[in-house]
Amino acid sequence: MNALEQISATLDHFERLDGDLEYFAETHLKIRPKAGGLVPFAFNPVQRKLHAIIEEQRAKTGMVRVVVLKARQEGVSTYVAGRYYHKTIRNPGFLTAIVAHEKPASRNLFNLVKRFHDHMPDDLRPATGASNAEELKFANIDSGYLVSVATEDGAGRSSTAQALHASEAAFWVNLKEQLAALMETVPDLPDTEIIVETTGNQFGDEFHQFWCKALAGENSFKAVFLPWSEDPTYRRAVPDDFEMTGEEKQLAELHGLDAEQIYWRRCKIADKGDTNYFKREYPLTPDEAFLASNFDSFIPHDLVLRARKSAVTKGTGPLILGVDPARFGADSTAIAWRRGSCIEKIEKRHGLDTMQVAGWVASIMRDEKPAKVNIDVGGLGAGIYDRLVEQGYGGSFGSGILNSVNFGSKPIEPPPLDDSGKPSGGPANRRAEMWSNLKDALAGSHFSLPDSDSLQSDLTGPGYKYTSDGRLVLESKDEMKKRGMPSPDEGDAVALCFSEPGGAPVVSNSSFNRVLAYPDMGYA
Repeated sequence: MNALEQISATLDHFERLDGDLEYFAETHLKIRPKAGGLVPFAFNPVQRKLHAIIEEQRAKTGMVRVVVLKARQEGVSTYVAGRYYHKTIRNPGFLTAIVAHEKPASRNLFNLVKRFHDHMPDDLRPATGASNAEELKFANIDSGYLVSVATEDGAGRSSTAQALHASEAAFWVNLKEQLAALMETVPDLPDTEIIVETTGNQFGDEFHQFWCKALAGENSFKAVFLPWSEDPTYRRAVPDDFEMTGEEKQLAELHGLDAEQIYWRRCKIADKGDTNYFKREYPLTPDEAFLASNFDSFIPHDLVLRARKSAVTKGTGPLILGVDPARFGADSTAIAWRRGSCIEKIEKRHGLDTMQVAGWVASIMRDEKPAKVNIDVGGLGAGIYDRLVEQGYGGSFGSGILNSVNFGSKPIEPPPLDDSGKPSGGPANRRAEMWSNLKDALAGSHFSLPDSDSLQSDLTGPGYKYTSDGRLVLESKDEMKKRGMPSPDEGDAVALCFSEPGGAPVVSNSSFNRVLAYPDMGYA
């Protein structure tokens, strides 16, 4: 290599150190791996995936606001520590706050940072000022760290920080209050970052609510789920007599697991002594990350998961749209596309007024020629429906294509009769009827849904109860919000695709007979 090439290589090296975190980590940071010792920090597949997601958000918004739901020991905390060390030593006046759920955890995270710092090359390591159990300051650049515990009064709230690492947030006391206060210390300005990372805890707790709202787009955080199956170390060589159980075969098929991963899972469950405990710490889906509780969702999780993992992405038959308009606040307008036994896609838009939603639906009707457009006319939906009719998309133009649906109205199918011939049981209203039709479709063997965590959360979100005369009542949006859960906008849009009797996409004009022959849906 000649002198010019040497200079070029040196310049390239320093340029990559500044702008390429993965290169910086592998060449200059040291970590202690699970096997012990001290090795260069080379990204694993989980860290590389998380880095790509975070960098994509930073490129779009100029900031990072991410909540990570993870399996144990995937290296997420190490990645965040490396990311923030890189930023803190390169940016004068940059303050990073580390907040964990307990003192040993905050100490471990801080030790990661100190290990990075102690083993940095002398020419790149900034001079150390204050250094103790609660802070690390780099005197010559006025940057550094503050470390605290979420259970302490006023943890991390006295200073303005540019980066916040909130660790194991599901186990914080008063998470909602503490996180809100901490986020006030990080201004909504370019180059600021907040990364919340944790394993799951209890269904319906404050973190579960926070996670669901991130999935639904009801807060500023991007939800990132990292299952254990993406960690290449979570596998074990199988013995000669190894055979999968029926449950294990189903898991392998749904999640693309091989025999070594399944055997690792079996051994880990045996060590933990409890399947639910294993699922919380090593989830394959976000639902598994939250321990079972007394809450009973109307649509079971396994039905949704099976439909998500279907290889079918395009259906056959007429196009049916389900339109669930936003009512107010954080809700989003959601539209679902259904053909036969396939929900092909769902789109959500936030902040649209009545005219904008009407324009969106009208453009779809013009371009895609759906056979039926079902709009919930409760609240703002009535104005959207009226505007579409005014524009000629109802009546003679649509020939009945545009269909107003009132969630609170009576079911269109007659209720079952008891032995005395009196009505007994069945859904109490149209919303319960449509969700029942959707549940029946999912119980079939060939229904497919988009592979979406937010859709799964919506479809399994509502609870249910029965009236004194045995009629089904689905938990309302307002009731869900009272327990801190987001409105199931995507779920209601999908259910609106099942407005016809029996859930069939098209019903004859002369009767309520199920006339569309979709054998895989069970309709004759």
